[in-house]
Order: sequence, then C-alpha cells, then structure tokens
Amino acid sequence: MAAPLRVVDTSAWIEWLTGSALGKKLGKQFPDKSQCIVPTIVQLELAKWLMREAGEEQADQMMAYTQKCIVVPLDTRLALLAADLHRAHRLATADAIVYATARQQGAELLTCDAHFDGLPDVALFAKTG
Repeated sequence: MAAPLRVVDTSAWIEWLTGSALGKKLGKQFPDKSQCIVPTIVQLELAKWLMREAGEEQADQMMAYTQKCIVVPLDTRLALLAADLHRAHRLATADAIVYATARQQGAELLTCDAHFDGLPDVALFAKTG
C-alpha cells in the first residue's frame, strides 16, 4: 500500500523550520518528497516568510526543496473548489486554496492552523499557549 499523500500547510512548515517543540513533533509527520504536495500559494507564503526571517539563500534552498515535491499550481478548477470551501467553511482565501488542493488531490492536510479544526482529512497539531 502506498504511503498517503499529504499537503503540508505553511504553518506546519514554519514550525518545522524554526525547530520549535511543535515543529519537532511535526517533523515526524512530514511525508517523503514523493508523497508531499505543495500548493503554489504555500511556496509564496514560505518564500515571503523566509526572505523576511532568514534571507534569500534560505528561501532559495526551501524553494528548491519544495520543487522536489508534488507542486500543484492554482488553476481555474482549483480556484472554483477553493471558492466553494471558502463559502462552506469560512476559510481565508489562502487557507481555502490549501484545503482545496488537499481535497482535489485526495490528500490529508497537515497543519497547525486552528481554522481547519473539525474539517475532514485534516491532521491538526494545534499550537498551545
């Protein structure tokens, strides 16, 4: 049986990259690159965060890593699904795109973002405190 596909949300990537206690727990949950789906909106959010927090070299290295995963660009079909999920679950635009990508790809969403709490096929590792 093949390992399950997972979309890793920006919040989970950031926790992992900062090496927080939650990030260390999450690291054990990260899929192999061949099972890791990266929405292009997550690439955008990661690049913005890394440029601000760690610099261009770190951002370039992370983009190179994500490109070895399954990158899913935003297209019309995905945008329409994201609009439906935004309306149904009151998700912010970026969150709706990330969740729509997981749903479209038949993947689980790995996240630290409480906005996804209670949604199907979400592995939520909520931040405490």
